[in-house]
Amino acid sequence: MFALSGKIVELTELCLDDVAALTAAAAESRISYTHAHVPRDIEGMRRWADQALAAATANRQLPLVIRWSDSGTVIGTTSFHLEQWPWPHRASAPEIPDAVEIGSTWLAYSAQRTGANREAKLLMLDHAFITWRVHRVRFRTDVRNVRSRQAIERLGATLDGILRADFAGADATIRDSAYYSILAPEWPTLRPHLLTATTR
Repeated sequence: MFALSGKIVELTELCLDDVAALTAAAAESRISYTHAHVPRDIEGMRRWADQALAAATANRQLPLVIRWSDSGTVIGTTSFHLEQWPWPHRASAPEIPDAVEIGSTWLAYSAQRTGANREAKLLMLDHAFITWRVHRVRFRTDVRNVRSRQAIERLGATLDGILRADFAGADATIRDSAYYSILAPEWPTLRPHLLTATTR
C-alpha cells in the first residue's frame, strides 16, 4: 500500500471507504472551490472515486487521500497523474513514470493555510524526483484561480504558458489553464527553500 508520511500530513492510497470522510471534508465550506472540481455530495464523490480508481487500475493515476498525521482525519485529496513516454528501448520498469502531473488537489476549509498543502507537495515532489526519478513534474490550474496559481508559484514552479479552451471549468464555463512545471535538474536547488518554508 502506497503511503507518504510527513510531520503534519500523511498521504495514503484512495479507497472507497474514504468517500464518506471526503464528502464531509468538502462540505465544511465551499467558498474556495469556485474554480476547483470538488464533488458536492456523496454520490458525486463516489463517482469521482470510481473514476480515479479505474485510472489507477490502468496505471494512469495514483489518487491519494490527505490526512492529519496525528489523528488520521481525512482533509482532502491529491493525485499523481502518470506519464510513460514511448522510448524506443525503455530502460525503466513499466510501472515507473517518466513524468507526472500533480493535480486533483483540494483541502477542507479548516486545513487551508495550515501548511498541509505545502508539506503534501514536498512529499510528492520528493517521491517523484528522488524515488521515481521523473524528468518533469507539471501542475495546471484554471487561469482565473489566483490562489492556486500563487500556491504553485511558491513551490518554485515555472509558468510554461496558458492553454486556451483547455478544459471544462468548475463553473460550467470553458476554462483556460495555466501550466507550470519543475524539471529534475531544478529540484535540488528548489527543495531546500521549500523544506525551510515547510518546517517554519
